Amino acid sequence: MQARRFLVTGGSQGIGAAIVEQARKAGHQVVFTGRDAHRIGAVSSKTGAHGLRADVAVDADNARTVDACRERMGGVDVLVNNAGYAYRAEIGALDLEAMRKMFDTNVFGLVDITNRIVPLMKAQGEGDIVNVASTSGMKGGSGATSYGGSKWAVRGISQCWQAELRPHGIRVVCICPSEVQTGFGGRSGRNNPNKLYGEDIAATILAALDMPRRALWPELAVFATNPWKED
Repeated sequence: MQARRFLVTGGSQGIGAAIVEQARKAGHQVVFTGRDAHRIGAVSSKTGAHGLRADVAVDADNARTVDACRERMGGVDVLVNNAGYAYRAEIGALDLEAMRKMFDTNVFGLVDITNRIVPLMKAQGEGDIVNVASTSGMKGGSGATSYGGSKWAVRGISQCWQAELRPHGIRVVCICPSEVQTGFGGRSGRNNPNKLYGEDIAATILAALDMPRRALWPELAVFATNPWKED
């Protein structure tokens, strides 16, 4: 894959940071966003990517992010919609305000930043959009009304965008990771070599992008081969 211009949301930790690192190692320009200044600085120092403190749930931040991509890279070839978090509760005990806030990031923020980037891609006649969903959006689970619902929404949105954007040379890929060992949801300290790591999802995304432009993987679920094995 020739050198391209990446925008990665939620790129300061976990899967996002792994995508930033692998894209930079492959010779691509990268702008990424995050909400924690210390983590942003650490990823920028390690990779040479340009980090922005920005929240995809805030329209003004998304406008500023797109402006930064134009100024630093001249545009965007690859948008990775990775920013997201989980709020879980069982029906009967759901906090709807917490659910709405999560949808502002996982769904509406994803739509807003893409709404701003797509005109640039249409103008150049090609581009790639990668939406990071989850296997939680492929099968219902207890306590997953809000988080799983948001990822079902991402999958459906991805399919709509595929129908709209393929005639413009823009590919939309939806990635559905299973459990990944990151700090997601405040969990840390997991180090099972048989479970998925952020770099596994990043490698999957780079492989999907490296397909010939005439080829599209519309959706990919990624599971660990044997996550139950304990070394």
